[in-house]
Amino acid sequence: MPYIYETHMHTCQASACGASTGAEQARFYREQGYTGIIITDHFTGGNTAVPVDLPWNERIDRFCSGYEDALAEGQRIGLDVFFGWEQNYDGDEYLIYGPDKAWLKAHPDIEHWNRRRQLEEVHRAGGAVIQAHPFRDRDYIKYILLGRKYCDGIEVANMGNHPYCDACATQYAREYGFLTTAGSDNHNWRNVNPAKLMGVALEERLTSVMDYAKLILSRGPIRPVIPEGWLDVDPEQAPRLLTYWIDEDDPDMRRIPTNRDFMPGR
Repeated sequence: MPYIYETHMHTCQASACGASTGAEQARFYREQGYTGIIITDHFTGGNTAVPVDLPWNERIDRFCSGYEDALAEGQRIGLDVFFGWEQNYDGDEYLIYGPDKAWLKAHPDIEHWNRRRQLEEVHRAGGAVIQAHPFRDRDYIKYILLGRKYCDGIEVANMGNHPYCDACATQYAREYGFLTTAGSDNHNWRNVNPAKLMGVALEERLTSVMDYAKLILSRGPIRPVIPEGWLDVDPEQAPRLLTYWIDEDDPDMRRIPTNRDFMPGR
């Protein structure tokens, strides 16, 4: 029997768009039979609930409060709870697994890092980076930016996406050989249909979030958990998504059109 983990979720303590506490989220996932969860609240570049005018250490204490709330409840009810975060740049977002609270406090310049520096420093700490929902199609996202040079894998299915976005992500992963994950992006357990929950299935139970980072870096056995039929999309009914490569090495051309349509079957 595989061990099922949620890899992408938020709390109201640290994500401004969150509506559930860490403890509430932990209880919900325990009821759904998950082995564990990874709290990935929005960090400084995203929709954070942490005031930016506080001293750095206090900002990190507040940022970790949702995770710590979930951890305490998880220990009480028998659910594994691990720490991560989600960083936003220009609508493209990345899930960070591995480094901990002390590491964040020791790196107050992190909110000024570009994508390349983020990947380098997270790797130096033994962690891993996954691009979250790379083909998300929303009014507030100006461009679909693909950061293939700045991640260790991609999230191919996300409960907050339309299935056509995930069909494109799946095709993109196939063509470029990415390691793949899935996550629910759960902000509020009350609004979640349990049948649509996502995550990853692992062969061994995690003892720490570093175990998960090592699996990603080694391309170990990680099976995305995706609801049956989620990726069954009629390509003729799906919009054509304009996509761009990100290249931070070229300051004059950071967004390069891919000139590709990643929708399978079209």
